[in-house]
Order: sequence, then C-alpha cells, then structure tokens
Amino acid sequence: MATNVKIDKDEKGKTVDESKYRGMIGSLLYLTASRPDILHAVCLCARFQSNPKESHMSAVKRIFRYLKGTIQYGLFYPKNENFSLKGYSDSDYAGNIDDRKSTLGSCQFLSDCLVSWFFKEAKSVFLFQRPAEYISAAFCCTQLLWMKQTLADYKCSFENVPIFCDNISAINIAQNPVHHNRTKHIEIRHHFLRDCVSKQKIEISFVPSQDQLADIFTKPLTSETFASIRARLGIMHIE
Repeated sequence: MATNVKIDKDEKGKTVDESKYRGMIGSLLYLTASRPDILHAVCLCARFQSNPKESHMSAVKRIFRYLKGTIQYGLFYPKNENFSLKGYSDSDYAGNIDDRKSTLGSCQFLSDCLVSWFFKEAKSVFLFQRPAEYISAAFCCTQLLWMKQTLADYKCSFENVPIFCDNISAINIAQNPVHHNRTKHIEIRHHFLRDCVSKQKIEISFVPSQDQLADIFTKPLTSETFASIRARLGIMHIE
C-alpha cells in the first residue's frame, strides 16, 4: 500500500459493484492465513465493504498486482535448534483518518518462525500514543500465554517470554505496579499485562523502531522497509 495515500470513506467518490468488491476482499482475507505481508492492506480495505468507492477498488487491485508479482513467495520455516518464544507489538496512533482510532498489531515467533499475527482496530479513540502501545502489548501477551499453555502439553516450558515494544512509556506502565493518572482511562482488563510482568511470565523489552517487525501489520511502509521486514518474517521466494 502506498505510503502517500490515506484511504478514507471517500463519500464523494464513485460507487463500485459491492458484491464484486466483497468477493475480492473475501479471497484476500482467506489468503492472509499464509501471506501475513498483505494483512494490513487487506484489513484496511475490508473496512469499506458496505459502500465501496473507486479509490477502495484501486487499493484492492494494487494488492492483487503485488500478489501477482510475488506469487512464488511464502512463509519459510527453517530447521532451528533454538526453541524459543517471543512476540512483537506495535500500534499506529490515530491511524484511521475517519474516526481517529488507532491500529493495533502484533506477531509471535516460535524460534525464528512466524506462527501467529493479528491486525485490530481499537474500539475507542486514545488521547495519547502510550495507551495504544500498551493495549497492543496486552493483546500480544494473551496470545503468548495461550501458546505457552499449548506448548506445555508437549513438555515445553518458557519463562519470561519477551515482548518487544518500541515505546518506552508503554514499557514503563507495564513495569510500574502503581496506578497513576496516566493509566486511569485504560480498562482494567488490559492491566493483566502488568501482572504477568510482575510474575515473570512475560518480559517486555524495548526494540528500536527499525527492528520492530510488527510495523508491517499497523501502517503502510516504504518499499525498502517493507521488503526488509517481510524477509525477517520469513516470507521469501520459494522454488
């Protein structure tokens, strides 16, 4: 998706065939199960299924053109003896230009293999960036805890599973057991992340923005950054 184009409702745009648009979105959503690199673009276009415009159709066709040029790309799972669990979480603060809601995204790795990823729009508008980052990390934490529990059935035990976040304020909230004015507006259900950190089930760590792999799920990126993160997710040309 182009970084210089912001997709909105485009209420003055020309309407396109709604049935055709929904069919295209449905096919792409099915494909996101094996092509996480298109998840953000597809989910963004899926917001406008009720009244699609030409601008939305153009964005969807751009995704198909990208897929045609990368038809031999797929997730590659290499053999690796380093059996570890980790997650990345990120957000695009006020990324939706229609209602200014933030976009949340995360991904989870088992060893160096990408095994889980998600894209989610926040249910409410945040006043600051740190709650968006913190809640995104909380969603990542729930997925990692489920994975820990599942892997325990196979005699695999993990402690202090790292979540990598590029926002210092969100990390401080997770590590600070004292409630203060800056966290009053965050729902209680998201504060279990802090409890998991205190019990050493989860360790939240800082990662520079250029190494934040969850960026690809939250916002449009330049072609160079997109290609770099895509490769680090394990999506590559498969013969």
